[in-house]
Amino acid sequence: MLSLAAACNTQSLPKDPDDPNNPDPPKELLHPNVLFIAVDDLNTWVYGKPGYPKPKTPNFDRLLEKSTQFSQAYCPAPYCNPSRSAVLTGVMPSNSGVYPNEYPFRDSPVLADSVTIPQHFAANNYKVMGAGKIFHKPDEASWDEDYFYDYFGPYPDENTLPLTGMQETDYYFDWGQLDIPLEEMGDWRAALWVSEQLAQTYTQPFFLGYGINKPHLPWYAPPEYYELYPLDSFEIPLMKEDDLADLPSKGVAIARPQDDHAMILKYGKWKEAIQAYLACTSFFDDCLGVVLDTLESSPHKDKTMIVLWSDHGWHLGEKEHWRKSTLWEEACNIPMLISMPGQTSKQDCSALVSSIDLYPTLVETCHLSAKEGLDGSSLSPLLKDPNAQWDKAAITTHDYNQHAVRLGKWRYIRYNNGQEELYDREADPREWTNLASNSAYSSVIEDLRKYLPQVNVKLD
Repeated sequence: MLSLAAACNTQSLPKDPDDPNNPDPPKELLHPNVLFIAVDDLNTWVYGKPGYPKPKTPNFDRLLEKSTQFSQAYCPAPYCNPSRSAVLTGVMPSNSGVYPNEYPFRDSPVLADSVTIPQHFAANNYKVMGAGKIFHKPDEASWDEDYFYDYFGPYPDENTLPLTGMQETDYYFDWGQLDIPLEEMGDWRAALWVSEQLAQTYTQPFFLGYGINKPHLPWYAPPEYYELYPLDSFEIPLMKEDDLADLPSKGVAIARPQDDHAMILKYGKWKEAIQAYLACTSFFDDCLGVVLDTLESSPHKDKTMIVLWSDHGWHLGEKEHWRKSTLWEEACNIPMLISMPGQTSKQDCSALVSSIDLYPTLVETCHLSAKEGLDGSSLSPLLKDPNAQWDKAAITTHDYNQHAVRLGKWRYIRYNNGQEELYDREADPREWTNLASNSAYSSVIEDLRKYLPQVNVKLD
């Protein structure tokens, strides 16, 4: 098996304490610092997805070049609160009953006394600090120090809203240029706070969380970010006009083509919406750059593990849908990177994994005390060898008893009314052809059903 040190062409990575040839790794590598970066609504266009506009993200790209890229990583839920609650507690939505955004995770009897990732680090003698949107709503019990702000601000003058001119909007699905200094943007202020923490010295290892809100709606950003994407510099990705024709009624209801998509078409704003999303993605990238620059010049540079993940993906018109909250690839597939201390080269991992796996991965790689009750699996074998055998399915849950299963080349969706979808992602990577009603695939569906959660907690 290829070792992580060999794969990354460096000798400064942590040794395995169970290896008899290296029983005493340096303490700072046995318990590395962790920079834990959560991004809101970032889809996989950031990877340079073929057939889609590539956001200008030089800082993400440089982190990618010294990370393990999990190109087939999936979220536990395609919605902010259930996804973040699952990742940070290690418990899947089907086991906790946390499905909507409006349900605080500690209101679940299952999670009321849960030990979150930062709490477990604190129990293992780490200093834990956080800034920005990491949990859906701040969880003060999880931090020694924290810095939170209005995730969505600043806002334009309310008399000018909506900036798009689309009068049917909910004033949330809005975008436009804000002629303000970067220092007034909430994500930028949080980046400066995180940088201040990275510039300090500590007597114990640290876990430092940074939650970046953009490219979450509304897509307000300074003009220079919009100027990166002239409307004639990119094309709308290829779409299928009748893509909803072979979907069951539940799938069409989730797509809601009569809402955002109909409005976008009515006002001819498809390109402008993509431009706004790309602009806010580049703003996220500049915030990331502030933090990475500080880390690179700090004494923590070679002692810090970096984890970057998005809470879920994002639709920009695929399947006549905008936003998240579906069980299709666009909402479920996420960017996820792990850079180990001292790593200097990129590893590509195409195993089907989930961000629910981050908690057990951190426990193992940082040599923390064991944590029982976690639903995920440690990705440590894939960090050592990205081609290691990995035969697990990735499950995404959207509302009660409603799931997508990703296994091999298949995406299987089962809604809570029994309706189903099936896609062969090798032959049909854009998921244009629903095979569920084709009897030739009955045995495939029967096999995939075995991976559906057997427990589906429903809370009042």
